[in-house]
Amino acid sequence: MDYSLSFKVNDKIYLRDPESTELGKQIVKHSIDLIFQLGFEHFTFKKLAVEMNTTEATIYRYFENKHRLLLYILNWYWSYMEYLVVIQLEPIQNSKSKLEKLVELLTRALPESIGQTDYNKNYLHQIVVSESSKVYLVKEVKEINQHEVFKPYKDLCERISSLIQTYDSNYLYPHSLSSTLIETSHSQLFFSMYLPKLTDCQNENKQIFVEKYLKDLLFTLLKSTH
Repeated sequence: MDYSLSFKVNDKIYLRDPESTELGKQIVKHSIDLIFQLGFEHFTFKKLAVEMNTTEATIYRYFENKHRLLLYILNWYWSYMEYLVVIQLEPIQNSKSKLEKLVELLTRALPESIGQTDYNKNYLHQIVVSESSKVYLVKEVKEINQHEVFKPYKDLCERISSLIQTYDSNYLYPHSLSSTLIETSHSQLFFSMYLPKLTDCQNENKQIFVEKYLKDLLFTLLKSTH
């Protein structure tokens, strides 16, 4: 049975909830397309307004700036990723198999078959790989974090940490390892595509390479205490 997905995003991120109007939804949808095409540095509200045949003022009614818009998109992604982890790992009984499936989810584009949405999930995944660090590698991160706008990302890390602890209760750094897995999945995919000499990726599928690398990293670390 098909169904539509919707996630509640922290209201400190936006000025007006994009989910509350069709125009707001289109702003997010077209932003994903344009950020993918141009890159975040070259993306502007002026270009978005031209793409949507609207005005910059209209977009500013929803978001204070493009950093907050990117933060909104990524919050949606992290909420969706945690949702996928829950529903796809729930039927799996073996704790190692759960972690293996988790790594697969972290390294693949979002499945098109799970939950209807107008967002291009392949573009969204590429934005996460290339642009996600830009929402927290900013001088104001401490002030931004006070509003709990990174909660979906932290919730996903917490869930991964619990999976690690279930598999190996003696491992001392489950939270650090969970964030390492997420960030490494991004950096290695990015490097494989654009700076391959920073990886050991040969003539193979880049997502498969990163999946194999992360599984080796994960279980090599846990083997020492398991």
